[in-house]
Amino acid sequence: MDWLDRMNNVLDYIEENLEEEIDYKQLAKIAYCSEFHFSRMFASISGISLSEYIRRRRLTLAAFELQKSDKRILEIANMYGYESADAFSRAFKKLHGIKPSECRQQGTQLKAFPKISFQLSIKGDTEMEYRIENLDFELRIIGKSNSVKTSRAFKTIPTIWSKAKKDGFMQELIDLSWENPKCSLEGILGVCGKEAAIMDEAFNYFTGVRYDGDAREGMETLIIPPATWAVFPNIVEAWKRLYAEWVPTSGYELANLPCMECYYGPGHKPRHELWVPIISK
Repeated sequence: MDWLDRMNNVLDYIEENLEEEIDYKQLAKIAYCSEFHFSRMFASISGISLSEYIRRRRLTLAAFELQKSDKRILEIANMYGYESADAFSRAFKKLHGIKPSECRQQGTQLKAFPKISFQLSIKGDTEMEYRIENLDFELRIIGKSNSVKTSRAFKTIPTIWSKAKKDGFMQELIDLSWENPKCSLEGILGVCGKEAAIMDEAFNYFTGVRYDGDAREGMETLIIPPATWAVFPNIVEAWKRLYAEWVPTSGYELANLPCMECYYGPGHKPRHELWVPIISK
């Protein structure tokens, strides 16, 4: 399968460049994947963040190097991307439980984190409902941007909305929402990635609403060009299954645009949807 081959090519590239600076944009290019989605896709299907995987592989190879060579610790630290022996020592001890200098003692127990490989397991026991929406017009969204750590996204984002409700910002968005909607994307929006790409450690979560009026004081404007979207009911469930189950078998690629969470008003079914930008292969 092309998708599987590309993801394993990414792992090969990482392995060949552990002694160099690894460019996440290049990884996304190898995977033929949007920069917006690559880090999140990697974490979803591997169970570990991209940066943590690279860190563990480097520290595994560093331990091998310490045991088999007489190179100075600082030289090995520099080889695997650490600018100081202290930073290397802290990271090494966090993974292996001992200092690098203790690694050279006979009988020392270490932890080896092997190179992973991706294999596709087709479950098929639970269907995923979705529809395709083609929006042939530009989306103008106004609101506010919030920095979110990727590893804490499922905890942080509800907190952002809770704060917006308490301080009146959510009601302000509701008051600005469309009276004459152009399409079914009408509700309070959470845009996952306002900048050019979602980085591995954090991303900007933009809370806002579609609005074509004059600029609003204290709010930013986000423009999303015309695009085709796969739309899934139930945001939490969709996020859990999107990258590992739907994308590999869908026949679509992810477009280089952010996903959008859409929260509808009372009485709407479904209550919320995940909008995912796609292009045909």
